[in-house]
Amino acid sequence: MDNQLTPYDQQPQGLSPMGVKFFLLVFFISIFFLGKILWPFWSILVLSFLLSSLFRPIYALFNRKLPPKSASVLTCLLVVTIVFIPLLFFTLALTEEALGLYQWGRDSRVGLKLQEFIQESPIIVNLRNYLGEVGFDFRPSQVTDTLSYLAKTGGLFLYNQASSWAANILQFVVLFFMMILVIFFLLIDQPRLIEFIIRLSPLPDDEDRLLLGKFEEIANAILKGNGICGLIQGILGGAMFSILGLNSPILWGGVMVVLAFLPIFGIGLVMIPAAIILVVNGNVGQGIFLFFFYLILSLAMEYLFKPKLVGDQVKMHTLLVFLSIIGGLSVYGVLGIIYGPLIVTAFLTLSEIYLKKYDDYIQKH
Repeated sequence: MDNQLTPYDQQPQGLSPMGVKFFLLVFFISIFFLGKILWPFWSILVLSFLLSSLFRPIYALFNRKLPPKSASVLTCLLVVTIVFIPLLFFTLALTEEALGLYQWGRDSRVGLKLQEFIQESPIIVNLRNYLGEVGFDFRPSQVTDTLSYLAKTGGLFLYNQASSWAANILQFVVLFFMMILVIFFLLIDQPRLIEFIIRLSPLPDDEDRLLLGKFEEIANAILKGNGICGLIQGILGGAMFSILGLNSPILWGGVMVVLAFLPIFGIGLVMIPAAIILVVNGNVGQGIFLFFFYLILSLAMEYLFKPKLVGDQVKMHTLLVFLSIIGGLSVYGVLGIIYGPLIVTAFLTLSEIYLKKYDDYIQKH
């Protein structure tokens, strides 16, 4: 009796082409409606997969001595402690500091000092004369007006975003704990889910595993390499801003965490202008110190810590990484930092599979 096959285990018999097409149509319709149901939670699901992969070694450590559910609960509590509580305090602090940035851009006299510095600099005077000879009218006020506009616009945007998060703090908490719930089950059932996806996919198993392996590698690179190193750079950069008495250290620290994902430029987009502002204000020593602090911090993270965390597994051209992050940010917002490299990784992996296995076949047929 135990050896009898259920109807789902038996080999299909008498399948007609019309029946196969009808089943596939119904199946794809069910996938479409499942996608519509899960779409509002897409970002939660992606972040849950990434965080569960990041914390899986800790779960495995707990699971050596504890049952799976207990180990998963302890791991989720660790995620709440490391991720949720700091993120909540950061959001509340960001609201106040973003408003301060807006007021600084509107009222600060740094713009006037920078304008005076530009007017008195012999290099800038020669540059203005040269540009005037070729038909370009360069005025120092253009620089200060642009800086003031960027500070006011950026500060107002960040203030509105942070205020929205703070005003909807209950929704923020609910969504985060939904993510924790997903992580709880993923830590326990992720291997079975992966096997189910591999069985369901029409691709050969080796190609499915190659795709999933590449996704895991790039996820580790994003969260371990860029994420952890970006967090360290943001914390140290914000602390240095606070020590030097610069405005909005928490805000600029958060901006540096995001900018640290960008190759080539990174936190230099904040640190170098800040060093210039210190020099313009007469704090030449502090400006030079901040510039060398930026160089040491960036080089240490890029050439010491990132290779230790990520290794040499992920190979993607620097320009492609830069474009994938910028494009992801423009299309998907902040989560584009994650989505962009994942999409590019999927394309590169599928391209590799195509060139190895399908190119000759397609050309022959």
